[in-house]
Amino acid sequence: MGRPRAFDTDQVIGAAAALFAARGYEGTSVDDLVTATGIHRGSLYKVFGSKRSLHLAALRNHLDREIHPAAAAVAALTDPEQALTAAIASYDNGPAAGLLLLAAAERAPHDPEVAALVAEGITALEDALGPAYGDAAPRLASTVLGARLRLRALPTAPEGALTWP
Repeated sequence: MGRPRAFDTDQVIGAAAALFAARGYEGTSVDDLVTATGIHRGSLYKVFGSKRSLHLAALRNHLDREIHPAAAAVAALTDPEQALTAAIASYDNGPAAGLLLLAAAERAPHDPEVAALVAEGITALEDALGPAYGDAAPRLASTVLGARLRLRALPTAPEGALTWP
């Protein structure tokens, strides 16, 4: 019988998500993950199997804990201005802000499982904007996500950079 785990799997996934969000998949080494999570390399491989599997778990966690709740809050708003403002203010703006966007740009073109998770996240935002915007929801979701991506490229984000005119 092996020793019981001395770490919380959810905390490890959260730390990995933050690291992947900051550095991307390719920019994050296993050594970086070991340092950020505080668990040994052997434990990381034993629990998750690979860096890719940990990335998938982090992305799934990001969807479940950040993307879907943010989308549900937006969907509850039927006033178009309020819905768009809420989407801009909250969508993908948690501790792992940017993970969905980085996964979309970096891994989705080469990894069908990542592509499916990214599509789920994007569809959640489109569906959330649907009650307020109808057929324009996909275009506005692209605007929200594009603005987030643009802000990632700026060295410092100006105050109020994602406000709607």
